[in-house]
Amino acid sequence: MTKIQEIKLKLPITGASWHPQWDKLIQADLDLWQRFATAQNGPRVLIANSLPCFPNSVMLESLLGATLTLRGAQVHTLICDAVLPACLNLKYSRARGPESVRDGIWKQHKSSCARCTTNTPVFTKLGLPLHYYSQYLPQSEVEVLAAFADSIPFTEISHYRRDGLAIGEHASAGCLRYFASGNLEREADSEIVLRRYFLAALFTARIMENLLDKYTYDVAVFHHGIYIPQGIVGEVCRARGVRVVNWNPAYRKRCFIFSHGDTYHHTLLEEPVEVWKNMQFDPKQEQEINDYLRSRWSGSQDWIWFHDTPDARDETLVKETGLDLSKPVIGLLTNVMWDAQLHYRANAFPNMLDWLVKTIRYFEKRPDIQLLIRIHPAELRGALTSRQQVQDEIRRYFPTLPTNIFIIQPESNIDTYTAMLKCNAVIIYGTKTGVELTSMGIPVIVAGEAWIRNKGLTLDVSSEQNYYRILDTLPLANPRLPANQVREARKYAYHFFLRRMIPLNSIEPVDDKVPFRVKVGSLAELLPGTDKGMDIICNGILHGAPFIYPHEEIH
Repeated sequence: MTKIQEIKLKLPITGASWHPQWDKLIQADLDLWQRFATAQNGPRVLIANSLPCFPNSVMLESLLGATLTLRGAQVHTLICDAVLPACLNLKYSRARGPESVRDGIWKQHKSSCARCTTNTPVFTKLGLPLHYYSQYLPQSEVEVLAAFADSIPFTEISHYRRDGLAIGEHASAGCLRYFASGNLEREADSEIVLRRYFLAALFTARIMENLLDKYTYDVAVFHHGIYIPQGIVGEVCRARGVRVVNWNPAYRKRCFIFSHGDTYHHTLLEEPVEVWKNMQFDPKQEQEINDYLRSRWSGSQDWIWFHDTPDARDETLVKETGLDLSKPVIGLLTNVMWDAQLHYRANAFPNMLDWLVKTIRYFEKRPDIQLLIRIHPAELRGALTSRQQVQDEIRRYFPTLPTNIFIIQPESNIDTYTAMLKCNAVIIYGTKTGVELTSMGIPVIVAGEAWIRNKGLTLDVSSEQNYYRILDTLPLANPRLPANQVREARKYAYHFFLRRMIPLNSIEPVDDKVPFRVKVGSLAELLPGTDKGMDIICNGILHGAPFIYPHEEIH
């Protein structure tokens, strides 16, 4: 018996206070439920939850399961039952104490798997077909895959592909997330951990292939679309011709981003401008998006924000950084270094650190311009505290910082937006803040995979040489975008924040360990025509319709 199987046998099966009571809702309206739950001809949907340890995914995906069933879909759910040796829920920060990471990750894994099984009743209460990972991974395949995972050279893992599937890329991204670091070379235990994620990726691929050999689905719906196991689930589904829908909690409260085909990290980069260029956008809509963008300075309308009391005073900015506001300033916004480390075709630089170091070296030779670097607050205030921090990397490459380079630390309460308003232009790599800055009229140079790229609103970098040519034009003669371009930027911001982020009436925020929960009083609330946001999501899942909420027509 393997260690993985030992965990499975010991897991408790209990419930939690926040679990949606689907069994009671179904019993209260049994005729309605049975009328749809016995459907034989509707679209076949796989809710590939995979990680029921995440309350967010359990709540939304069980809600989708119930709602899609009431619209005639044949819904199946897939969850992991302690089969994977590593997954999205493992974190280096939890593998502490006298044990090594080798032992710590194992103990953490047991705890994570226990939470998975604790939340499984949310799906069982729906009474819909439920598949477990262990059902689709025979022991003979476990042994073969484990032997291969042990034998492959460590340096080849991250680039390993099998039958076109990017197995190694997702394993590597998962490992980087585990360490909360963008660099595995400095992690003493990186090989131990990466091999676990690689084996988990191999397991997931075979599980999905075996499942799809037995069942045919029209569409697979699941959270996030990257890391382990979700990234591999998507890889196999696309290879097998199963349509993919990914989702994530959006920035606005009660809202979610859904995307066709792949994670929104990729699809928002490639979204055609036609989906927003010709939408209704009159002064009312412009004022509405301006009001929302202003609210983001404090986060009053969002799930997550990083500063309760942002400091917008010039004197604070000058005192903390040493900046001279009488001289030209170029802003630079960093990302969290480990986050979503995937391959992007458009990148001119291999990674954010390479871009950052080369940018500082460029400005070191431009004493006529000040470079103001705002390190992302999520390095310290996000869900995972970064172990590879930008400030440390800058010190490593530049023990003495050039005199024209200034830094706003991640813990600083300096307001990012007002600081960037002092700038002639702002350079970004992958941050969504580019959407907001262009709406404020600030010229933005995009060096990486930011979603504002390819919208005709920014200076998009195509190569390292092209990047330097753009930097040579700084400071810009006109430090603000023309009025017509600002209006277009606000139109895109409206589309991004108010149309692509779909509100759901059946979700409510809570101030507890569970960020939101399902709020449904009866099954009738899930029927078509009762919630515009849910109608759009279901039409997208079942029929491939765009995941765009017509906010301009409703509000």
